[in-house]
Amino acid sequence: MRDFCALYEQLDRSPGTTARVSALEAYLRAVDPADGAWALSLLLGKRRRRLITGRRLREIALAASALPEWLFDDCHAQVGDSAETIALLLPQLTLPEAELIERPLAEWMGERLPAIAALEPAAQARAVLEAWASLPAGQAFLFNKLLTGGLRVGVSTGLVTRALARVAGLEEAEIAQRLMGGFEPTADAFRNLLAPAAAGAAAPASRPFPFFLASPLDPAQLESWDPSHWRAEWKWDGIRGQLIRRAGGSFLWSRGEELVNESFPELVSLGEALPEGTVLDGEVIVWNPGEKRPEGFAALQRRLGRRSVGAALRRQCPMAFVAYDLLESGGADRRDEPLRQRLERLAELCAVVAGGDHPERQRLRGSAAVPMTSWEELERQRGRAREVGAEGLMLKRLESPYRAGRRRGDWWKHKLEPLHLDAVLLYAQAGSGRRANLHTDYTFGIWSRPPGSAGAEPQLMTFAKAYSGLDDAEIAELDRWIRRHTTERFGPVRAVEPLQVFELAFEGLQPSKRHKSGLAVRFPRIARWRRDKPAAEADSLATALRLLEGISPPG
Repeated sequence: MRDFCALYEQLDRSPGTTARVSALEAYLRAVDPADGAWALSLLLGKRRRRLITGRRLREIALAASALPEWLFDDCHAQVGDSAETIALLLPQLTLPEAELIERPLAEWMGERLPAIAALEPAAQARAVLEAWASLPAGQAFLFNKLLTGGLRVGVSTGLVTRALARVAGLEEAEIAQRLMGGFEPTADAFRNLLAPAAAGAAAPASRPFPFFLASPLDPAQLESWDPSHWRAEWKWDGIRGQLIRRAGGSFLWSRGEELVNESFPELVSLGEALPEGTVLDGEVIVWNPGEKRPEGFAALQRRLGRRSVGAALRRQCPMAFVAYDLLESGGADRRDEPLRQRLERLAELCAVVAGGDHPERQRLRGSAAVPMTSWEELERQRGRAREVGAEGLMLKRLESPYRAGRRRGDWWKHKLEPLHLDAVLLYAQAGSGRRANLHTDYTFGIWSRPPGSAGAEPQLMTFAKAYSGLDDAEIAELDRWIRRHTTERFGPVRAVEPLQVFELAFEGLQPSKRHKSGLAVRFPRIARWRRDKPAAEADSLATALRLLEGISPPG
C-alpha cells in the first residue's frame, strides 16, 4: 500500500494536469497487476463501499484514548474529516505492540478490510487498533478512508485514461471503451486493459460505448458558422442512457456507468424490440403516451435507484427512451460515420420498431430536429424550451462522428437562462474538507405570508438549499455574520435571524409533494448577495407559483 499512498499524496500536492498524468503513468508502469487493479478502481471512484462507519471508527479511537470526547470533537471541527482526525491523533492513542508491516494494496482491499468489517465489535476494535499500530507512517489516513469508503482522489477519469493509454501505447478512446461498463479489480482485468489491441479480451456483450458530451455554447461562436451544417434538437431533462441489444440480452446504462435495468424494466423490455447488435444513445425520461411534452425531473427521481418497480409506480411514472443517436447497428460500430448518416439509420430503425408488434414499442421516441434556418430562429426556438418541457437546445454538426468524452467543436448545449428569486437565509451548516470551519451549506426561505398580509403574522417557509455561488471572501464574511446571529442550534445546523437576502438562480421549478413549499427547485445556486434588499422584500410563494405558471404549458 506504500506506493499507492505515495501516489495519493503526490496527486494531492500536484495542481497541474501534466504532473498528475506523469505521476499516474509512473505508478501504473511499475505497479503489480493485482495492486494496480485495486488502485485503478479507487482512482476511478468505483470502490467507495463503506465497511465501517466513521462513527464506529471514532468510537474505537476514543476508547483507546485518554482524550475527552469534547476535545476530539474540537479537533474534528478543525480538521473537518474523521479519518484524518484519527490519523493525526494516533500518537495520543494506546495501541498494542505490533511490528510495522508493509502489505500490498490488493491484500488490504481484497482480504483484510472486509475481514475486519465482518468481526464482532470487540474483535473488530482489537483488529483496527492492531492495524493502526502496524501501519507505516502516513498510511493510517488511507487505511481509515478505505475502511469508511470515504476515499476520493482528486483526479478525473480523463486523466487516468490518458495515463493508461500512455502505458499501453493505445488510443485514449480505446482505453475509455475498455473501461466502460465496470472494471473488476483483478490482476487479469488489469492486464487485459493494457493488452495490445489484437490481444485484448473480447468485450462483454453488455458493455456500453463512452458517451460523447456536449460543451456549453457561447452564442458569439455562431457568427462564423453556416446554420445549414448544423442540427438543433431539444435538450431533454431526463438522464442520459444507452439502450443495448446484444447476445440476446437487453441492457440500459446511465451516463454514470450504472446498469439501471431494475429501475426501468419496461425500457429493458423495449430493448427486445431492437434488432440484434443495436446500441442507441438517448434520454431516459417520464413521458405519458399521447402527451406532447414529458414530465419534469421530479417524476423521474421517483424511479431512480429502485430495485423493483410496482405496477402503480409504472402507471404514475411511465418511461420513454428518446433516441437521438445510433452507435451500433447490425453489430457494426457506426460511431465514425457522420451524424447525418447515423440519423438516417436511426429513423429507419424507429420506423421498424413502431411498425412491429412489441407491447412496449410506443416507448421508443425519435428525437426530432427543431426547425432552424438561421441563428435568429435558433434563439426563438430556444425561448420555447420550457413550453415543450426542455432545458434548452442541443446543436450538433451534421458531419460529426460520435466521439468519446467532452471534445469541443461538434456538440454544443444551448441551455435556457436560469430562473431567479430572492430568498432569505434561514439555516446554515459547516462544510467539509478545507471549509470544515466555515458555514457553507445554506437553506433559504421565501414568504408563505409576506409582511403586510391582512390578518396574519408574516411567515417564511423553506424553499431551497444552495452550496455554491459565493467567493471565499463572501463566505468568510457570511460565516462571521452567522456566528453572531445564530438563534438556535440543531446538531450541526444553526438557525439564524432571517435578515440576509440572496438572489438564487436555478434551472427549473416543478410541483412536488415532498417539499413543504410544494415546489422542487432544480440545481439552485447563489447568484448574488442582495445587501441592498431587506428581508421583507424577498419573494413570496405566490411569486414562485406565478413563475411556475409561466413555465408550465397552458391548459
